[in-house]
Amino acid sequence: MIDRDRLQAIVGEAGRMAMARWPGAQPPGANLSVWEKEPGSLVSEVDLAVDAFLKRELSLLLPAAGWLSEETADAPERLEGGLIWLVDPIDGTRDYVHGRPGWAVSVALISAGRPLIGILSAPARAEFWHAEAGRGAWRNGAPLAASTRMKLPGARVPAKSTPREDADLVKVDQPNSIALRIALVAANEADIVATLRWGFEWDIAAAALIAREAGAVTTDAFGQPLNYNKRDPRAFGVLVTAPAIHDAAVARLAERAKKLAG
Repeated sequence: MIDRDRLQAIVGEAGRMAMARWPGAQPPGANLSVWEKEPGSLVSEVDLAVDAFLKRELSLLLPAAGWLSEETADAPERLEGGLIWLVDPIDGTRDYVHGRPGWAVSVALISAGRPLIGILSAPARAEFWHAEAGRGAWRNGAPLAASTRMKLPGARVPAKSTPREDADLVKVDQPNSIALRIALVAANEADIVATLRWGFEWDIAAAALIAREAGAVTTDAFGQPLNYNKRDPRAFGVLVTAPAIHDAAVARLAERAKKLAG
């Protein structure tokens, strides 16, 4: 059995490490090394430091588990075992480096392709989210119950803008972190989150479990189940909604998803 208290302490400490260097809490002129891994994809020295800390501590906590992280080179041996840690040391790096609070440390424990535990530490928002499969989801210790909206028109979506086809949706605050956007559905602060692009498992694993355990429906953009620790650790889109509007959301996105997924 995993020591759940120790796991939460490790992720909490990772959040504190990131918070200690977060530009939003630093005096003007404080230095933070930031560069582009590829065009449009930022990484900072803190991403790498938090990643190294989590890899060390989580490997000590559960030596049998493999490892897949945004900031660590993929190793094929992760496919050989049933357990794996899926980690994004700072999800929402763009918000992080610009001093905005929409970022989180994301950690999930996966068994046989399914999430067992999901944790988000978002210290700039004073939030700590966690969920366990079959046991529920919590934010700062309070149980979560997802949105129960019955109709897609008027649904709240974390977005700065929406396509013309979605003009009937209601925009709410959008953190840069996709994990935090998903968590907003778990907290009944949004009704739908949808992406129509190829994304990586580490971006969504922890938050998708939190949303599911709170009562939301979580799938890929085509309405298919999300699976983890695949040879290609990507999925096309994520769709997280109140249960009653999921079918309508899949239908609305279907043509766009087919076109964009190729």
